[in-house]
Amino acid sequence: MKKILLLLICVILYGEDLKSLLEYANTNNDIVASKTITEQAKQKELESSQNSFYPTIDLGSFYQRLDNDRTPMQSGDIYSGYAKIGVDLYDGGRKKSIIEQNRALLNSSKYATSAYKKSLQLDITQDFFAVLSAKESLKALEDKKTQLQAEVARVKKLYEVGSVTNDDVEKLQAALSNVVYQEDNLKYQIHALKRGLSIKVGKNVKNLKTSSLKESINIQKSLSDDTLILKQQAKSLQFIANGLNSAYKPQIRLEDTYSLYGYRRSDTYHPEGMDHQNKLMLNFSIRVFDNDVITKQKESILLQKRALAKQIEQSKNIQNINIELATSKIQTVKAQIKSAKTSLLSATSTYKTVAKKFEAGIVNNVAYLDALSVKTNAKAQYETALNNLQVAYASYYYYTNKNIKDFIK
Repeated sequence: MKKILLLLICVILYGEDLKSLLEYANTNNDIVASKTITEQAKQKELESSQNSFYPTIDLGSFYQRLDNDRTPMQSGDIYSGYAKIGVDLYDGGRKKSIIEQNRALLNSSKYATSAYKKSLQLDITQDFFAVLSAKESLKALEDKKTQLQAEVARVKKLYEVGSVTNDDVEKLQAALSNVVYQEDNLKYQIHALKRGLSIKVGKNVKNLKTSSLKESINIQKSLSDDTLILKQQAKSLQFIANGLNSAYKPQIRLEDTYSLYGYRRSDTYHPEGMDHQNKLMLNFSIRVFDNDVITKQKESILLQKRALAKQIEQSKNIQNINIELATSKIQTVKAQIKSAKTSLLSATSTYKTVAKKFEAGIVNNVAYLDALSVKTNAKAQYETALNNLQVAYASYYYYTNKNIKDFIK
C-alpha cells in the first residue's frame, strides 16, 4: 500500500512520461477495448465454423390426440420420443471454405486493432509534445510578464519624479496586459490539449514529464496494418468464392433416427402401432441447373477481390510516400532547430543590449518591447522545434509500421 501511495505521489509531483501513457492507453482506451471485443467475436465465429465438422445430435418428441373422428387402425393418443444423429459426409468443401474465410476475417480484425493502437500512439505522442510546446511558450510568456512587471514598476517610479511621461507608462502597461491575455489563452489551450490527451489515454492526465525518442531512420519497414487488413479481406473474398463452388458439387449426408412410441385409448379398431423404430437415411443431392445464379455470385465476389487489389497497391504507395515525407520532415526540423537556436542566441543578446540602453534612456519603449517580443518568440520557437523533432521521429516509426513506444528512450 505504501509503495502504491509513493508511486501516486511521484506521478503527481513529477508527472508521467510518454512511455507510461502509451502503455496505459494500449489496454485502457475504450476504442482499443471495443476492437479487442470484436476480435473475440471473430474468434468465436472461427471456432463455430471449425465445430461444424462434428456430427449433430437432436432430441425430440411429439404427442398426438384424436378426440372426435379417430382414424381407423390408429390409437386415440400417440406419443413418441426420438434421438437423431447426423453427419455431412461430403459438402464439396463448403465448410472448409467457411473456416478459412472466418480465419481471414479474424486476422483482419487483429490487424485493425493493431492499426488503431499504432494510430493512437501517434495521436498521443503528438498531443504530448503539443502540451510540452505550449507549456514552453507559456513559460516564455511568464518570463516576459515578469520582465514587463519589473519595467512597469521602474518606469512608474520615474514617472513619479517626472523623468518620463504617462504615455511611456501606459505603453508598457498595455504590453503587460496583452501578455496576460495571451497567457490566459495559452493556459486554456494547454487545458484543452490535456483533456483531449486524457480521453485518448483513458485516464486523467495532469503533469507530464519530458520524454524523447531514439533517432533511428534506417529501420526496415513492414507493410502497414491498413494494407494487411485489405489483404486479409481479399483472402476472405477468395474463400467465399471457393465456398460457392460447392453448390455445384454433390452433397451427401448420413442420418440415423431412433424413435420410441407409446399409445393410449386403443382398441380393436384403433390398435397400437410399433413400439420402437430405427431409421437410417443417406441423402444425396446435386444441383444441375440454376441459370448461372451461383456463377454470377462468384463473379461478383471475384470482382470485389480485384477492387481490393487496387486498394492494396494504393495503400502500399501511400505508405512509401509517407515514409519519404516523414524522413524529409526529420531533416527539415533538424535544420529548423539549428536556425531557431541561432535566432534565440541572437535575440537574447540583442534583448540584453536593448534592455540596458532602455534603462539608461538611450532607446524608447518601442525598441525595448520589440526586442523582448523577439526574444520571447525565439525561445518558444526553439522549444517547439525540439518537440517537433520528436513528433517527426514518431511519424517515421508509425509509417514504417512500428510501435512508437518501443523507440522511447
